[in-house]
Amino acid sequence: MRIPFSDAGLPGQLHVKIAATVDPDALGAGPGAADLPHCTAVVEYPGRGYHGFFGWIQAVRSTDDASGGKEFAMDPLASLGELPHPFAFAGHRPTLFDAPARSPRVDMEWVAHAFLCRGPQRPTFTARALAGFSWGFVVRDERVTLAEPRQLTAEDWNALLPLLRDTYPRWEFPPGFPASAAGGDRPGGP
Repeated sequence: MRIPFSDAGLPGQLHVKIAATVDPDALGAGPGAADLPHCTAVVEYPGRGYHGFFGWIQAVRSTDDASGGKEFAMDPLASLGELPHPFAFAGHRPTLFDAPARSPRVDMEWVAHAFLCRGPQRPTFTARALAGFSWGFVVRDERVTLAEPRQLTAEDWNALLPLLRDTYPRWEFPPGFPASAAGGDRPGGP
């Protein structure tokens, strides 16, 4: 899947690939990742230096979490613990990679919403969403079905704003996508 976006007047594209995890060890994932999907999202963008600095924000909703799948929760890299920022990955044209694992394998639905954001800009800590996509899987009777990725909208981003603002009160999260971003969505919402 390819998703267009723009930032600082320059066009970019996200290349999203979802595949079943056949060899968890090769991906650095645990054995509970076998047959579940892994996601790789690569940022193609011509901006150089700090113009290419972005961050990925990912939230997950799963029927095996504390909310029973009713609410999204932040999804930073678990090995890093709690972070003072909302990004699962950040840097110069960062690649998002995730390979969820579950053991034991029970019936469940798991969905992630991932957003590429313009990273913090002084003097405030601001994360402005540029584009996003959804991906996930369903387990029924130990059979795994991968969900096709789909492009997210400004409304999907706006729905996460209460969680983001509550979890990271020092940060600013403008609503909507910039008018020049994917789909031409205009800022709006809460």
